[in-house]
Amino acid sequence: MMNAREALTPDALALLQTVALTGSFASAARELGLVPSAVTYRIRQIEDAMDVLLFDRSSRQARLTEAGAELLREGGRLLQEIDAVANRVKRVASGWESQLTVAVDTVISCGTVMELAQAFLEVAPATRLRLRDESLSGTLEALVTGQADLAIGVAVEPGNFPGLQTASLGELNFVYVVAPHHPLAAVPDPVPDDVLLRHRAIAVADSVRQGVAVTRGLLAGQDVLTVPSMGAKLDAQLRGLGGGFVPEPMARPYVETGRLVVKVIARSVVRAPRMTYAWRSTPAPGRALQWWLAQLESKTTRQALLQRHARA
Repeated sequence: MMNAREALTPDALALLQTVALTGSFASAARELGLVPSAVTYRIRQIEDAMDVLLFDRSSRQARLTEAGAELLREGGRLLQEIDAVANRVKRVASGWESQLTVAVDTVISCGTVMELAQAFLEVAPATRLRLRDESLSGTLEALVTGQADLAIGVAVEPGNFPGLQTASLGELNFVYVVAPHHPLAAVPDPVPDDVLLRHRAIAVADSVRQGVAVTRGLLAGQDVLTVPSMGAKLDAQLRGLGGGFVPEPMARPYVETGRLVVKVIARSVVRAPRMTYAWRSTPAPGRALQWWLAQLESKTTRQALLQRHARA
């Protein structure tokens, strides 16, 4: 019989992930092009080697046991590490990363990021570029956990993470806006908290996957509609579904055309957070990351990332 080390191969861990994602051995077999008995046999081999039950088979669904969930969490991390090692080896050989992942907060100008991506792919067509939408502390988490090589639009303090470097993008001013047909539009400024509390707030969900999610500008007990991105938040507020703070450059064209109204809030809140970008300095950046960092040294590029949003 195999021991645990022999059983826990990358292929075995990938098989566990597929079963957990598809919800059954049969579905996993179809996904992998195997017969169900082969999937069942491989899972049983892993369970026997570790002397634990990984899936609860009492129902038609393959549900992870607590031990299975723990193995899946750690196995996912190990697979990421294996991919990272392979990428580092390829980078050593060529100087260019085989893949570069950039985590971009949803307050950042999408058009400007796409222009940078287009220019990058012209000079580095062999590097696979991956862009990730993130929000709040999730933007930094993607970098810290090794899921991204560069994070643009970090609005939280990075803390003391070894090998992590940051540089300033600039300040991003936020304004509280509502649609002109929203009841708050007619309330005299400044709007007190007791009035805000009677109306729904629109909030962007923190994309952090581990740790404590960040919330900003919300009042205890206030009704909240949570959306996945700043673009979705802006859309919700244009429809009159609620109010909230959005980046002034994003709101500006809608304010100028009368589709949004800026309100002064009596409560003192931080309306111009300092935005940064961050990357890992160890191991030394490859040529792909160096290219992005060189673009971010331009003041014009940094301003465009914060300020240049699509017109209404």
